[in-house]
Amino acid sequence: MIGRLMFVAAAASLALAGAALADDKPTDPQIAHIAYTAGNIDIEAAQLALGKSHNPAVREFATTMLRDHKAVNVQALALVKKLGVTPQTNATSEALAKQAAETKARLTALKGAEFDRAYAANEVAYHATVNGALKSTLIPSAHNAALKALLETGLTLFSEHQAHAEHLAAILK
Repeated sequence: MIGRLMFVAAAASLALAGAALADDKPTDPQIAHIAYTAGNIDIEAAQLALGKSHNPAVREFATTMLRDHKAVNVQALALVKKLGVTPQTNATSEALAKQAAETKARLTALKGAEFDRAYAANEVAYHATVNGALKSTLIPSAHNAALKALLETGLTLFSEHQAHAEHLAAILK
């Protein structure tokens, strides 16, 4: 099951990279939508983990994800409001949302330690994907300095999340 979830995460990675390439360089409104969508996906995954897991380490990690991703999304919404920008749906944000729904369905079917391991593995892969997209596509494509700064701050935080997820996955093996 974990192998299948890693495949799903890899497919999401390819969808994210392919959609970003298809869009060429995403615009700031598209970047804002991608970033917000990615944050919401991890918020929903954390809520699922808090509803299903009884493992204290998993629950602590999920609580951190919920808190941090909500805070970043609040900052992102405040920024787009301040700039008068309307986030724009695009192929990348749509691909992320579709893949997240499929992953959520797979995770929802799991229980106990199997769920915990799969959730942690998914978080490792998801943060690696998002961090890669931030580095290679989103930050370099952002034109607005404030948006670029928020994305860079997010990358620093989400890199810490990836390391935390890797540690969690290692202790759950």
